[in-house]
Amino acid sequence: MPLTATGFPGLYIFEPVVHTDARGYFFESYNANTFREGGLDIQFRQDNQARSTYGVLRGLHYQLDPHSQTKLIRVLEGRIWDVAVDIRKGSPTYGQVYTIELSAENKKQLLIPQGFAHGYSVLSPTAEVFYKCDNFYHKASEGGIRYDDPSLNIDWGFPLADAIISGKDAELPLLADCRHNFTFQP
Repeated sequence: MPLTATGFPGLYIFEPVVHTDARGYFFESYNANTFREGGLDIQFRQDNQARSTYGVLRGLHYQLDPHSQTKLIRVLEGRIWDVAVDIRKGSPTYGQVYTIELSAENKKQLLIPQGFAHGYSVLSPTAEVFYKCDNFYHKASEGGIRYDDPSLNIDWGFPLADAIISGKDAELPLLADCRHNFTFQP
């Protein structure tokens, strides 16, 4: 099974089976049956794509329930340092950070369940990121946590002095002060 548990309930690494030959490669980046066989029945509703340059730091973002989103993140070009923070009250990994390098080369994907804040930093000259969501974007439900929250102590893969951050992300609250309504469901 190409799904690997991370130690965070519901957070998985998906490594598709890649078929290579003299022409190049082929792989299924998503197959509902494969996920269902792994115990995950997700109906994705929206695809998003972003292109960024080295040093761009996006996050940490989430949407409040009932508009929360499960995301399946992958990189089409370049490399990113992907970050997920469990913010589900009662979770054994509440307030903990999970990081992984995703790249066009390694073809790994990260499945981030509802109840996590998500962000990433760009490690290559450019990166193109694609992700599927199981719920639609809902502006009024936007939430977020500051990228430099000292309680999270996130290593973004480069010096924060190099980070390119939106004004909106720079003004997000700390985890202790953020508004969220997620409860862990074992």
